[in-house]
Amino acid sequence: MAKANNSYDQAIQRLEQIVTELEQSEALSMEAYQAKANEAKQLLTFCQQQLTDWEKKMDIVINPIQD
Repeated sequence: MAKANNSYDQAIQRLEQIVTELEQSEALSMEAYQAKANEAKQLLTFCQQQLTDWEKKMDIVINPIQD
């Protein structure tokens, strides 16, 4: 579990780095912009999947308590 959390944290950190790079770049080629956008999209998909998985695990833990 710690490894997944670490990967999530690393993905968020990389997303923040991409945003900073895009904000600070004055002249980014279309290819470079597209590469960063694609990487960001993959990272967002990964993070969303991690959050969905964690939500399902929490439901399993919480639902028996509520019943």
